[in-house]
Amino acid sequence: MPRAHRHFLPSHIWHITHRCHKQEFLLKFARDRRHWRYWLYQARRRYGLCVLNYIVTSNHIHLLVRDQGRSEIPRAMQLIAGRVGQAFNQRKGRKGAFWEDRYHATAVEAGGHLARCLVYIDLNMVRAGVVSHPAQWEISGYGEIQSPPDRYRVIDQAALLEALGMCSSQDLKDAHRVWVEDALQSEGRGRDDRWTTALAVGSESFVERVRQELGVGARKRRVEVVGDLAFVREAPAAYTSQMDWKITPIR
Repeated sequence: MPRAHRHFLPSHIWHITHRCHKQEFLLKFARDRRHWRYWLYQARRRYGLCVLNYIVTSNHIHLLVRDQGRSEIPRAMQLIAGRVGQAFNQRKGRKGAFWEDRYHATAVEAGGHLARCLVYIDLNMVRAGVVSHPAQWEISGYGEIQSPPDRYRVIDQAALLEALGMCSSQDLKDAHRVWVEDALQSEGRGRDDRWTTALAVGSESFVERVRQELGVGARKRRVEVVGDLAFVREAPAAYTSQMDWKITPIR
């Protein structure tokens, strides 16, 4: 299988998606999803991983992070993937890969585009038809943004406020709740593979800048614009949109 994009540029926000091997539902048990979150917390403690949002489904994960230029993202992903897969295989007496070979990373522009990506992640299990509201799915960032825990907090709320251009936690809670409710009542709850398969998503100027920074391979790709959303896709054969509940090839 061709390898997914995972090149990181310091200071950029990245939407990471990683799926279980052969699309298997290896995260269907809550204990395994909680275990994934535990190691996400450890990655924040050990490497200073800056987490903005996340969700763990039954066969893949979404993780929104900000690169701080310390190689913390690949180190964190290696730690989490390795510990979760090892524990599952030991418990089940299973051999073989737990995760697909590589995870995919999409650069997301701060501000309004980040808000849209935030909600896209929140609504993952709603799109799957498993729950009717993101608050009903335990292992996700929605509940943590709305009610930050006193201990074992994963999301860096200060970083999220800065990236969204907000001043207070209450402003974030109120706006986040409205964004999600609006999306539940509109087409915003629909699946959009640009958030999981593109190299970058945001304004045209942002996407063009990321395209140039990523180097020769990305420069060969064309920047597309639909409405107020610009994006540049990965090479057609390099990645398929297997991160959502239903698996369909990229168009």
